Amino acid sequence: MSIPFINDKFKLGFGLMRLPRLENGEIDVPQVSQMVDKFLEAGGTYFDTAFAYQGSEEAIRQALVERHPRESYTLTTKLIAFGRDLTEETAKQEFYTSLERTGAGYFDYYLLHALQRANYHIYDEWHLWDFVKELKAQGKIRYYGFSFHADPELLEELLEAHPDVDFVQLQINYADWENPGVASRRNWEICKAHGKPVIVMEPVKGGILADPIDTVKAVFDKENNGMSYASWALRFVASKDNMLTVLSGMSSLAQMEDNLSFMKDFQPLNAHEEEVIREAQKALDADQSIPCTRCRYCTKGCPMGIPIPDIFTVANRRKGSPEFRTLREYAIVTQGKGKASDCIGCGQCEDACPQQLPIISLLEECRAFEG
Repeated sequence: MSIPFINDKFKLGFGLMRLPRLENGEIDVPQVSQMVDKFLEAGGTYFDTAFAYQGSEEAIRQALVERHPRESYTLTTKLIAFGRDLTEETAKQEFYTSLERTGAGYFDYYLLHALQRANYHIYDEWHLWDFVKELKAQGKIRYYGFSFHADPELLEELLEAHPDVDFVQLQINYADWENPGVASRRNWEICKAHGKPVIVMEPVKGGILADPIDTVKAVFDKENNGMSYASWALRFVASKDNMLTVLSGMSSLAQMEDNLSFMKDFQPLNAHEEEVIREAQKALDADQSIPCTRCRYCTKGCPMGIPIPDIFTVANRRKGSPEFRTLREYAIVTQGKGKASDCIGCGQCEDACPQQLPIISLLEECRAFEG
């Protein structure tokens, strides 16, 4: 059964990880209910939660499931098999707990959550791929897929091993389009080649692109069109083909209204706007604490096989990012290669560098990314 696209004219999905909270830390269900109503009225249908999103599944039961007909929306949740004291049995129990928390009766989309090099084997060892296939056969879920944070080589391996997955959820945004630590473009192309539609997560990179660095703001401000910085980021990914939906983790009614203002009657970026995005990407690339041009002359003779330019890209892109993202991107670019700590100080890289960078000392600083 091929997966249908949600709505080519309404590509916005409501991500439920960053819901508004009250002063006591509890989710503000009345405000979430208003956001849900606005979203549905505008033509939205896709709601995305997860077992691991604290309070989210219960909140969406109150704000959505108990207030709207089941056929008026699609609901997604996820099974996570790492980071806690789990067993195969307790991991599988997450599905039934999510079903109870949401009261949804079934899930339209179900994901194996956050696969990466450090954990993907657990999903095999605990037979979780077979588990979700059984759930689909039983009608408890309609489609299944996985969310992914790793290198293109692993993505190829997973799609070849599990050709019946219905979709893949990827981190895609204009900042990470060519970032080797995320590989947005390459992973998107792999999904296209395998015929798997993509659900986009982190289109504004956890909010960083909703309030970007000043040089990027200046690029968009020149347009003087009144559009929010977040709108540029969301429209960039929604303009790509093979996108099932683009998730936005909205945390206020104002954010919902802003997103709906340009996504309700979505118009892809035109040629001029695509050029504006390229200028924003150049502004990001120019904002470098390490002025590496990625010529790769340094890597050709490195006896330890250290991907020096890729490590420096991760270092430059860490501005505004939480530590876990930087550590994850560093792990991706060094997978199967030398790490910063492997540097033996031979100096061949510095002799080859046209920018005359102090690479040995810079790699010493980058050792912090090894956790």
